[in-house]
Amino acid sequence: MNFIKRVLSTVTGIFVFLFICFGLLLVFGLIFGSSSDDVVTVKSNSILDLKLDFPIDDYAGKIEFEKFEFLNESNKNGLFNLIDAINYAATDDKIKGITIENNFIQAGISQTKALRDALIKFKASGKFITAYADIYSQKDYYLSSVADTIFINPAGMMEFKGLYSEQLYYKDFQEKSGLKMEVVRFGKYKSAVEPFLENEMSDANREQVESFLNSIWSEIKFEIGKSRHISEARLNTIADSLLARTPNLAKSAQLVDKIAYYDEYVNGLKKAVNISESEDLNIISIKDYAEHAATNLLADYSKNKIAVIYAEGEIIYGEGDKGLVGQGVINTSLKKARDDKNIKAIVLRINSPGGSALASELIWREIELTKKVKPVIVSMGNLAASGGYYIACNADKIIAEPTTITGSIGVFGMLPNASGMAKDLGINAEQVVTNKNAVTYSFFEPLNDTQREFIKEGIIDIYDMFTSRVAQGRNMKQDAVKDIAQGRVWTGAEAVKIGLVDELGGLDLALEHAAKAANITEYNIKELPVFKKDLEKILNSLGIAKAKEDVLKEELGEANYLIFKEIKSLSQKKGVQLLFPYSTDIK
Repeated sequence: MNFIKRVLSTVTGIFVFLFICFGLLLVFGLIFGSSSDDVVTVKSNSILDLKLDFPIDDYAGKIEFEKFEFLNESNKNGLFNLIDAINYAATDDKIKGITIENNFIQAGISQTKALRDALIKFKASGKFITAYADIYSQKDYYLSSVADTIFINPAGMMEFKGLYSEQLYYKDFQEKSGLKMEVVRFGKYKSAVEPFLENEMSDANREQVESFLNSIWSEIKFEIGKSRHISEARLNTIADSLLARTPNLAKSAQLVDKIAYYDEYVNGLKKAVNISESEDLNIISIKDYAEHAATNLLADYSKNKIAVIYAEGEIIYGEGDKGLVGQGVINTSLKKARDDKNIKAIVLRINSPGGSALASELIWREIELTKKVKPVIVSMGNLAASGGYYIACNADKIIAEPTTITGSIGVFGMLPNASGMAKDLGINAEQVVTNKNAVTYSFFEPLNDTQREFIKEGIIDIYDMFTSRVAQGRNMKQDAVKDIAQGRVWTGAEAVKIGLVDELGGLDLALEHAAKAANITEYNIKELPVFKKDLEKILNSLGIAKAKEDVLKEELGEANYLIFKEIKSLSQKKGVQLLFPYSTDIK
């Protein structure tokens, strides 16, 4: 009898579990699936609200859940969805103008420039653009400077001070903690690992940081000066003396036009669209309008297609995912585009600091095979550095923004080592071997000269391969590549001058070159890759991973958590790396 009870209890438990799982999946389906069924309506006499206070990726991503199709996602809030929406708004009679409000924009410099360029084109339609903020960050102001009229709150603030980049150094920390990084590098500018070797910035690293910051700052000054009719020399003076730090100073410096409260700004918008102050404004968010624009743009059907494949994030060896460039998803996308007869050309959009040398070589090879069949054009975003440049160098043409960070043609290897910590804690590791080089590396022993020499030999081989790939792809002699390599970082504007980039521009220019190379005039865009998911990953993303991240943020604080993530990321890197040499958080 007890046996039967246990069996019935087990069967009942299984059915209850399955019922709960089915219920959860149904709820998830309603949550995730409902957005795709929502119809975005645009009222007459509307204003597009360009509020960009959410993380902006080049590619919003397409996600497919195996066996659970109702969870599939295809968002339209990526950078180029937003740009398409701005372009579409210029021709939409229902949209009278754009308002840019309190952004705290979460985008890179080159992404911000691409949005700004789209706004300049929008202005050519004759419609208005206005901007309002309580606080203008430097990047927010760069975007907003394109507006016809710029407003600031009477109690507001403005940041206009020039750019800076900060690097933390860990040499003393390693000595005190006993946990260090064993580093082998090639290239005097390859400074991704410098913080683990020194306590201060090297002259070579300072040289390249100053160079690319000044190049980006020059572009920002030029564009702001052109929009605001202020000389670049004057803008430098304003930045040097902080002559725009308060609303009154900002107005005196001609960086803003009006000082007003938000309700006064809203009344001004009502006047611009010819309604009374008692009436409500028809405001539509850029996210909603991007969905609307994407639906309407699909009506322009063409059999010819250009595939835009997004390589966004650090390059890893493996399948890859949204925000991680693996040879798995990228090469699958390249093969799919190569085999599709309707796809006439490919644009590879790169926004990556690099990463795994092996994965970079595997992607390079797939591009080499693909361009024998169809044109491959590269469009560079915020950065296409090191491994990011490796996968770009053999394209038929390379397009970059002036503010793109690229180059960094160098190699390093880094292994975490806890021999000092182990000694302090009283831990001793002993090895037994059959051959003298059986121990290639131990976490508890420092690298010996033989091990270091073998690693260095491998890094030199990869550096030689890297520079030969660049020489082949760019029609340069390898010695000439080495002269501009050594891990040196360049902006897009600098890279054109030394032959690493063909032309300056955005994705639209890359598409023009792709269409021309394929000899087509009309085409649709097919975005790739499509990321495959399974139920295990769904449950993981909704539970444990997020909870752990929240706890760490709460315990460490946001700033310390970011430092923790950086150290953890560096400690987990294995094998030879082609990685951008420092943080891209330009401030």
